[in-house]
Amino acid sequence: MVGYTTLGTNDLPRATAFFDALLGEFGVKQLMNNGRMVMYGKSFGNGILAICTPFDKQKATPGNGVMIALNMESEENVQKLHAKALALGASDEGAPGARGPGFYGGYFRDLDGNKFCGFKMGA
Repeated sequence: MVGYTTLGTNDLPRATAFFDALLGEFGVKQLMNNGRMVMYGKSFGNGILAICTPFDKQKATPGNGVMIALNMESEENVQKLHAKALALGASDEGAPGARGPGFYGGYFRDLDGNKFCGFKMGA
């Protein structure tokens, strides 16, 4: 149902380098880059993550209670995503692990403070 999600950044080159490195090994690539917004995904028509400088030219800030969940293909990929994010300068918001029946997740904040969860549903 969700087509794409947009997060603001105050430093697009820095954020782009972070997401290129973080998502690239999972088959995710830049689908569009117009100099103000970069859209990431495996293809158009699937869920897309976009980062951009705010249209109103005000400072980008992370939303309190807002989190982007990235569906990973395995628990191992959740661990790899979390470790890679931290290696790239993200902050830890919860190490990968079982969070309830059939849910495995690891949490981090990107370089702009946006919260993410890499997760795997099911056994």
